[in-house]
Amino acid sequence: MEERFTRENAPNEKIIEALLSKDTSVVMEEDALEHEMILNMGPQHPATHGVLRVVLRLDGELVLSAKCELGYLHRGYEKLAENMTYHEFIPHTDRLDYISPIANNVAYVMAVEKLMKIEVPRRAQIIRTLACELARISSHLMAAGAMSMDVGALTVFVWALREREKIYDIYDVLTGVRFTVSYMRIGGVAQDITPECIKMIRDFLNGLPETTIEIGKMLHKNRIFLERCENIGIMSAEEAIDIGWTGPNLRASGVAYDLRRDEPYLIYPELDFKVITRTEGDALARYFVRFDEVAESVKICKQCLDLLEREPGPVLADDAKHVLPHKDEVYTSMEDLINDFMLVNFGQQPPKGESYAGIEASKGELGWYLVSDGTGQPWRSKIRSPSFVNLQGLSRMLEGAMISDVVAIIGSIDPIMGEADK
Repeated sequence: MEERFTRENAPNEKIIEALLSKDTSVVMEEDALEHEMILNMGPQHPATHGVLRVVLRLDGELVLSAKCELGYLHRGYEKLAENMTYHEFIPHTDRLDYISPIANNVAYVMAVEKLMKIEVPRRAQIIRTLACELARISSHLMAAGAMSMDVGALTVFVWALREREKIYDIYDVLTGVRFTVSYMRIGGVAQDITPECIKMIRDFLNGLPETTIEIGKMLHKNRIFLERCENIGIMSAEEAIDIGWTGPNLRASGVAYDLRRDEPYLIYPELDFKVITRTEGDALARYFVRFDEVAESVKICKQCLDLLEREPGPVLADDAKHVLPHKDEVYTSMEDLINDFMLVNFGQQPPKGESYAGIEASKGELGWYLVSDGTGQPWRSKIRSPSFVNLQGLSRMLEGAMISDVVAIIGSIDPIMGEADK
């Protein structure tokens, strides 16, 4: 017969005694839920997208106020640019918005070319337009996937990663690198696009509508997704303009402002596409603007591919004083070897002056302001990064929301901390 466990035969009587004699009663003199509470959300929280810390003042589950604090990720890039040549800084632009690095390349080199008054060949401009739209597709899909994951729909996030891998395969063939591409050059692009790469892009674009239909079936009639995103984080058009919002977040508040149409650059003026807007200004509207913009980017990419197949030509400007020669020319021509030596060691030396170039990046207006003192390094560099501006509206949107809405609101503005903490 099994021996009964008693205090007398316990293996460690002192432990049992300590447990039994301890007063474990809890007296609630006041209800904790009736008092305000300070809650730190992030930067380790997965829904804060990186080094964002949000300090919330709560009354129960109601957010009374919120303060946002950016951590350290890429701090000091503007000063780094002032201590290296114009060409040397191109790889650093990849790290700012690491979801669409190739678009960051384009914005930076456009500012440099404007400063140096370099005319970029048409074929290079078409390739840049195509690359920017592929970056927009990749970024918008990841934004939709991350936002849906934040509110519980993990499958869409996995589908977005799958499509992004296909774009990385294209980058691998186009640029030689999958992630941080550094593909742009001052005066053009590093190398021409190949027929193989054009076919890969066409195959990807033809298959993408099937994926977007799948995402639509998964989310657009999903009661949980809709009710978690609708009527939360509302930003009116006036408030969005006051804060300085641009891009999909601004267009979701009803403002039809798009640099591709309103301040055209590259070959956008000759392309057919629509500027997508919504009037609700809530988290769901911001999601739908990005989702619909993917289809517009597909239209733009197909037009660029048609132009590339019809219009051959150089992809680098013929300007030995400012444009690095191809390596095969460096190895076979003494003049190009000397030019390469001078540009690598002393950098391009634009005339004294200043320039600003902005593009319609996936998060909004991404711009570079450069000041030249005539030397091989910029005297001043300033980045207009859209995520930094977009986050300024977060405190305003969180006030009055429920704590369960916080992750959906953060995800709806698509923050990338690499460019927020620049």
